[in-house]
Amino acid sequence: MRLGGLSLQPSELAKICYIFAGAATLDRLFNKRNLWLFIGLTGICGACLALQNDFGTALVFFVTFLVIAYLRSGDFATLGLICGGCFAGGMLLLTIKPHVAARFASWGHIWEDVYGAGFQQTHTLTAAASGGMIGVGAGKGWLSGLAAADTDIVFGMLCEEWGLVIAVLTVLCIITLAVFAVRACRAGRSSFYTIAACAATSLLVFQTCLNVFGAVDILPFTGVTLPFVSNGGSSMLSAWGMLAFLKATDTRQNASFAVRLPSRRELRGEVD
Repeated sequence: MRLGGLSLQPSELAKICYIFAGAATLDRLFNKRNLWLFIGLTGICGACLALQNDFGTALVFFVTFLVIAYLRSGDFATLGLICGGCFAGGMLLLTIKPHVAARFASWGHIWEDVYGAGFQQTHTLTAAASGGMIGVGAGKGWLSGLAAADTDIVFGMLCEEWGLVIAVLTVLCIITLAVFAVRACRAGRSSFYTIAACAATSLLVFQTCLNVFGAVDILPFTGVTLPFVSNGGSSMLSAWGMLAFLKATDTRQNASFAVRLPSRRELRGEVD
């Protein structure tokens, strides 16, 4: 969407709203009506993303839905049926959307069509290899001249200019957030904070995997962004919104406003 000179990606901001709605409606774990409302919301989001041909983001939403639904029910059988239904729908989608099928067809065969379906990934791998362990230097790489170099295949540019060490550390930073979420959720103040934090960190980790592994042809190329790294204000707002969910679940002393202890100055003021 373009509003004057400002461009906005609604699906990125919808991620924040989606997790908030899922955690809020499923906070009351024994209310089945809330689960059906959330399923309906998921269907609406998926339909809108399908109309936009943004199937990578739709996959991110689906995995986030599975995490939230599992935290709500803990029933693997139900989740299995949902996955089976979505898999059948995905197969039908491949027949309706030829360009999506082409993405899957080129998976694992990118070197057979270097200047066609495998153009972005082959150039990403070449640039990443040329960067070595420490990179060629910021702004000195050639991959930045390609389309989507700073969004969909930004991992290749990161490897080329900053080196494999920095690129791996970047991914490990996202994984560290997931470890923090798991540890913090053990002492969560309510199911809302626990569900929101787990869903947010699952979204960040899965989106990172899609971006990194898709760029190097380990997974099909989906064109999603790399959190905190890819260019784009909407993507950055979404990533920081996910981080806010993680921060809200932190119950350490003075770690958040919800459990902040009074300072010595405030205590002296109360005594006076």
